[in-house]
Amino acid sequence: MSNMRIGHGYDVHRFADQFDENKPLVLAGVTLDEKRSLLAHSDGDLVLHAICDALLGAIGAGDIGEHFPDTDEKYAGISSVELLSMVLDLLLSKNMQVVNIDVTVVAQVPKLSDYRKLMVAKIADLLSIPDDRVNLKATTTEGLGPIGREEGLACHAVTLLVSND
Repeated sequence: MSNMRIGHGYDVHRFADQFDENKPLVLAGVTLDEKRSLLAHSDGDLVLHAICDALLGAIGAGDIGEHFPDTDEKYAGISSVELLSMVLDLLLSKNMQVVNIDVTVVAQVPKLSDYRKLMVAKIADLLSIPDDRVNLKATTTEGLGPIGREEGLACHAVTLLVSND
């Protein structure tokens, strides 16, 4: 039996009808210079949410909603960086470490090419892994569906973990 585990995470959030200065668009822990806000109980960072789900899945620990339910007011407006930190503590308690992470953001808008390097560096820093072990891609839906109509964003994340044993 190998000491490696694979996890997959997915998240989606709808854009708010109006920009809220108190809830700027944050993806991968990076605040984007965009006049859009996402509807969410936390800060709405769907990249970090998908990463949390991938990590939790790899260790067989359920999903982000089980650990940080949107019915619990203590998580209202919380930074997803804090949520990821709590997931990483759980990972460490299971003696697992991140080998790599692969993220795909599905977005018609905004264009993420100007933010990609910052986002990769932030994810690497948060996970305590080298930048070359983080991959982040962005794709559109070619105008199809709710994302194509610019109603929101989605994100997939896949991770490989290894045991420290």
